Amino acid sequence: SAWSVSDILTEDDEQDRVPLQKLELLGESEELRGLLQNPHLRQLLLTIDQAEEKSSLMRKYMQEPLFVEFADCCLRIVEPPEKENILPE
Repeated sequence: SAWSVSDILTEDDEQDRVPLQKLELLGESEELRGLLQNPHLRQLLLTIDQAEEKSSLMRKYMQEPLFVEFADCCLRIVEPPEKENILPE
């Protein structure tokens, strides 16, 4: 049967949910598209997607510089850093 996001997210997880509009920005990113050209990264992502124990595999892959670069890129897109020390015009 079909599943929905509400089947896997609890109320506590709701703060970690990314709005659809922000997720769509991932598809528009040239930087992310460039990273996804890397066959090693693509294999890592496929392995995670197909794994039974995703959380332990994610912990392992967060030690891989290429995966960290991918994760950081995604985070910069959906949660851009605050602009600090910029005076309003």
